[in-house]
Amino acid sequence: GRAADRLFSLSGLFAVRKPKGPTSAAVLNLLKERLLAEAGVQTNGNKRNRVLKIGHGGTLDSAATGVLVVGIGKGTKMLGTMLAGSKKYTAIGVLGKATDTLDATGKVTEEKPYDQVTKGDLENVLQKFTGDIMQVPPLYSALKKDGERLSTLMKRGEAVEAKPARPVRVYSLSLKQFQPPLFTLDVECGGGFYVRSLVNDIGKELSTCATVQELTRTKQGPFTLEEHALQEDKWTIDEIARSLEHCTALLLGEPARKKLKTEHPGETAVICE
Repeated sequence: GRAADRLFSLSGLFAVRKPKGPTSAAVLNLLKERLLAEAGVQTNGNKRNRVLKIGHGGTLDSAATGVLVVGIGKGTKMLGTMLAGSKKYTAIGVLGKATDTLDATGKVTEEKPYDQVTKGDLENVLQKFTGDIMQVPPLYSALKKDGERLSTLMKRGEAVEAKPARPVRVYSLSLKQFQPPLFTLDVECGGGFYVRSLVNDIGKELSTCATVQELTRTKQGPFTLEEHALQEDKWTIDEIARSLEHCTALLLGEPARKKLKTEHPGETAVICE
């Protein structure tokens, strides 16, 4: 029908607001199901009579919320640029507590006093994590070993070695609020960066420990949470068509960011058909 023709003609990049809880892949699957149902495309088991190409440009933690860039049609080929581009996050960290996942979803592995930490201490430490730095990725992550995600291996109780430290880039890092034990950071970083690792490292640098309590991706490439990310009630063919039109102009004006020399294996745009 006409709705199906319109759906399969959609092509480009747009952004959705990922809610807290589901994985990025689950959000993508829900979006795809909604669109196919609206278009009246019948499913026969796992086989569909027409293929809808759709993907996302970089995993956002299941506990995190915010901008998830989606490619549809030929737009899936553009998703790789989203992985290397800059991203902005707002993170709320909590001092004095460490977890195995480096966020609030994990088991507490350590507790330390934090009363000695001042706002000045925290601001001074942030300078050490700005610019080109080395970072060890979390064990609970989407990075892979022998084709399986590290997080999946960890949940199965298998022994997993930490990946070696790798170069990442932090364009800006600032303290927005400090109400011990909570502190709020604004971060702009390049590809392959983990805010959970940053907060964990900050805790160690302050002679205590820290973990992420809340994480929101406020921007990815030119897509911002406030202006471009479609809420769940707008995951419709018409709304996405409008968004694609708006975002095409947005992408044309996006300045290219230089990639770091070291690529980060295991981080790929997720595409499903």
